Amino acid sequence: MRPFRFLAEARAIANGRTLAADARRAEAMGFSVLVIPDHLIEQLGPIPAMATIAAATERIRIAPFVLNNDLRHPAVLAQDLASLDVLSDGRLEIALGAGWNEPEYRAIGLPFETTSVRVARLEESIAVLKGAFGSEPFSFAGTYYTITELDGQPKPVQRPHPPFFIGGGGKRTLSIAAREANTVGLAPRILSGQRPDPRSITLAATAEKIAWVREAAGDRFDDLEFNVYPSVMSPVITNHARAEAATVADELRKRTGYGLSVDEVLESPSLFIGSVDGFVDKFQMLRERFGITSFMLGEIDELAPVLDRLVGS
Repeated sequence: MRPFRFLAEARAIANGRTLAADARRAEAMGFSVLVIPDHLIEQLGPIPAMATIAAATERIRIAPFVLNNDLRHPAVLAQDLASLDVLSDGRLEIALGAGWNEPEYRAIGLPFETTSVRVARLEESIAVLKGAFGSEPFSFAGTYYTITELDGQPKPVQRPHPPFFIGGGGKRTLSIAAREANTVGLAPRILSGQRPDPRSITLAATAEKIAWVREAAGDRFDDLEFNVYPSVMSPVITNHARAEAATVADELRKRTGYGLSVDEVLESPSLFIGSVDGFVDKFQMLRERFGITSFMLGEIDELAPVLDRLVGS
């Protein structure tokens, strides 16, 4: 059985000394990856923040969580990412998504196109990134990107390229992840900019998503890592989990018109509510039942007692 890997998030705007200290603390605690979000909100830009983390640490891996593909041309992004892999001595993971937060698009005058267009552009971008990481010049002619004899430089340390993390909640994106990624993120379809679908965070929906991945992955399936992360709300450690879950279920019903049961909320891979013992049991259940071994725990200290119980197992 694949061991657990735990990710922590560094979201606060901080100077380099503070971010470096936080990164070293996350490394000492046993986190596998320290991630930086990619949004046009109150946060550091992911590229310089990841470089700072890499310079301050020795073992912990770095990743965005996740880069919005529509905000950067993939050939330019390839140079930034390969540079990060060189600077970190091969500790970069590339998490990439099609973009979902419509207000950010509106704020900068970027068209928020249909899901099918954004996902198609993501698929082309992955091809461009992998081409730029290759050992020889490459060309690419797609609907959205055209590359002519580009020899991407520098080359990443990890060969043939750093591991890719691609997440999604729909069949098309998860099928791309199955074919192209090393880690598949099982995302909910309950975020702003999308039609809310609380059923997408249930165990039944998780089984359906993994079935889509299995169908598309073929012989790659056994080599894939699966990730989940807390959505809708931050993690909550409580000895009154059922009462907290009932409140969350009511809020979801008001927001979407669809009600989940308390048990569905507590079991959801996308909602982190419970006691420390409850989290340990839940994460072990998700690994045994679905093969999910990568967990984003939120900010560094949010689920530290759970990390202490499970890191290394």
